[in-house]
Amino acid sequence: MAKIWYNLSMNNWSVDTKFLKRYPKQYTLWKMEQLINFGLGKEKLDPKILKENLSKLKIDIKKRRYLKFLLS
Repeated sequence: MAKIWYNLSMNNWSVDTKFLKRYPKQYTLWKMEQLINFGLGKEKLDPKILKENLSKLKIDIKKRRYLKFLLS
């Protein structure tokens, strides 16, 4: 059985994460968007934080509806 390894060592070459970590709210939104759009790996999303910020996330509308359904 083949395993998918693409997000185990994902590097975001277009984003300076050290700089972004200075702004916790923006970092949280960015991190959640990355996890939703490109895979969670072994990480989990906090439902409370996700529910609070779902409308602010730049994600596909179908993913947004599905997440809203799961959170309700």
